[in-house]
Amino acid sequence: MAVRFDLTFDCTDAQRLAAFWKTALGYVDEPPPPPFRTRDEWLAQFDLPEDDSADDGAWLCDPEGVGPRLSILKVPEPKTAKNRLHIDVRVPGHGGPEERWARMRAESERLVRAGGSVVEEVDGHHILMADPEGNEFCVGAASA
Repeated sequence: MAVRFDLTFDCTDAQRLAAFWKTALGYVDEPPPPPFRTRDEWLAQFDLPEDDSADDGAWLCDPEGVGPRLSILKVPEPKTAKNRLHIDVRVPGHGGPEERWARMRAESERLVRAGGSVVEEVDGHHILMADPEGNEFCVGAASA
């Protein structure tokens, strides 16, 4: 049996980054674990420092339950180096190389409008992008 895994992003603005990744991946806010009804109620059990709040974290999931869950957590230090692990956003669809490239470019433009930025286009293969906090990810074509 394969092990399930989650991905965690450290960031300075959890809500902004969560909004971006919900747009990029089609993810939704993950409900708090039972028996808790809200994230605030769940967080209260941890006796967090007074200056911490539910807005300092976000928990996202694939609504179909297929992809990994994402935890997005506020940390005091900024990002300082290139990611050692990154997400590849795969754009679905069939067709020839020009059609796939057009879909990748359209997706990268959509993600720029959501707050991302294009770092580099590797013509015909993938587009290297950064989320609003500078975490690199790639936009590529899904396997046919």
